[in-house]
Amino acid sequence: MHVPDGFINAPVSVAAGVVAAGAVAVSLRGARRELGEGHGGERTAPLAGLVAAFIFAVQMLNFPVAAGTSGHLLGGALAAILVGPWTGVLCIAVVLLMQGILFADGGLTALGVNISVMGVVTVVVAHALFRGLVLLLPRVRASVTAASFVAALVSVPAAAAAFTALYAIGGTTHVPVAKVLTAMVGVHTLIGVGEAVITMLTVGAVVAVRPDLVHGARGLTAPLKLRVGGELVDAAPAAAPAAGSGSPKKVWIAGLVTALVLAGFVSFYASASPDGLEKVAADKGIDVKVEDHAAADSPLADYGVKGIETARLSGGLAGAIGVGATLAVGTGAFWVVRRRRAHPETTA
Repeated sequence: MHVPDGFINAPVSVAAGVVAAGAVAVSLRGARRELGEGHGGERTAPLAGLVAAFIFAVQMLNFPVAAGTSGHLLGGALAAILVGPWTGVLCIAVVLLMQGILFADGGLTALGVNISVMGVVTVVVAHALFRGLVLLLPRVRASVTAASFVAALVSVPAAAAAFTALYAIGGTTHVPVAKVLTAMVGVHTLIGVGEAVITMLTVGAVVAVRPDLVHGARGLTAPLKLRVGGELVDAAPAAAPAAGSGSPKKVWIAGLVTALVLAGFVSFYASASPDGLEKVAADKGIDVKVEDHAAADSPLADYGVKGIETARLSGGLAGAIGVGATLAVGTGAFWVVRRRRAHPETTA
């Protein structure tokens, strides 16, 4: 759902940029708390950087959702559940910034639109729904994965509706808003199913091995159940530290390797069909004023390395570079945020 330059007029794009900048500024303050709480801030900054890199990698994997249409992960729900809503907004902002600058994916003047729609809306909707569900559902680990499925599913059509609202205010073409809304929400509901499956599987995998590292699972550790002799019993208090003790290095390494494999190899087999927004734009005619990307001459534009003729090698190398760059920028940014939390006197 990366919005290119030219879909939304300049005044609304600027306004969306102001909203996005404000959301990032507020998220920086909230992320200081999230990155400094729990089981040690020195662990959370690298993990948050890894979440950004993982989302970057999975966004390269377009999956078919209908005839001639594909979709990809937006990632807001996944980020919010794994590292918290404030840090989650920053994760998506980092991903979109790297995609726009390095890969000419998503317009630069539309960066505020993309952060607002793909970052802020998805995170807010998913986090609110997720927190509400875990309060209603039984306090067990399965509830975290079930709630993550629903939260991710709803967040995608919510983002589609948010884009339609911006188009209604500042669209550069004159297509009836009702038609755009119906098409956008319809196809992105299908994409939301894929988003929900990816989010549920990822959250479930981390919760299964290190629930202490999942922001959305905090507070559920005490009531977790174990099956003993065919019956569910409360986990012994002494067992909780053992399950979540030690360095998260293995999780970090496994996540990084997975991201590199997805971006560097699996992405070659991703669907080549246009994604939901591209398909709707082409079908409804809202792309007639699309503008060339300012970074179109980037050596990594369109997720390939210029000068390398072999498509598989070019795309795989570009994906690996993207994962590394996103990891480095994200981790560095989160380290700075965490240190400002650890040394509040530096903010004076």
